[in-house]
Amino acid sequence: MNLPNALTLARIFLIPFIVVVLLTTRLPYWDVWGVSLFLGAALTDLLDGYFARRRKQITTLGRLLDPIADKLLISAALISLVQLGLAPAWMVVIIIGREFAVSGLRSIAAREGFTIEASRLGKGKMVSQVAAVVGLILARNHGGWIPTVANLLLWAVVFFALVSMAHYFTGFWSQIDSSIKHREHRRLQLRERRRLIMAELRELRRLHKIRSQRRRARRVASLPKIGSVEGPS
Repeated sequence: MNLPNALTLARIFLIPFIVVVLLTTRLPYWDVWGVSLFLGAALTDLLDGYFARRRKQITTLGRLLDPIADKLLISAALISLVQLGLAPAWMVVIIIGREFAVSGLRSIAAREGFTIEASRLGKGKMVSQVAAVVGLILARNHGGWIPTVANLLLWAVVFFALVSMAHYFTGFWSQIDSSIKHREHRRLQLRERRRLIMAELRELRRLHKIRSQRRRARRVASLPKIGSVEGPS
């Protein structure tokens, strides 16, 4: 277990505590605790990637756990905010639905033998998600410009979610189309090669049959004919 993977697991283990704190609104300094825990968990997302690249500890486990941890963190926070009436449910459905859709595309892409790289729009979505969650938490106990900014940030999250999802779908379809065409071209090549091999085998059998017939004909021709030798007079 290296440091980047440990940070990713720590982010996952922090999620239940974040949910408990967000739903316990009677907790003294509720907003401070909520923002601190959420930002602490979000900070591990930056640190695990930084240390993985710096220490050259990029592993298959890390690539698997990191996006799962991100989705769990954001989904848990947004669903908790819906429960508190701080975020519209339809917006959260779009955001979380986008995460499921992109995860499905990545799974299909991995099965087809190619990868879908994270786009800049996806990274912008993650930053706007963190800012929106923090703003919505603070908006519950603070008025003024904070609720307005928090709502604008949530709209930005929805915008980035839809645009980045369209970008992922476009990249996916272009690559899956190339993959299917390449596989079909290879299948046709194999079929043509098999057809040529079968044709060669048939030709070889035909030539072998002709040679066999010729050998039998020569053997028959070499045998003495009955009655060709005269008897004594």
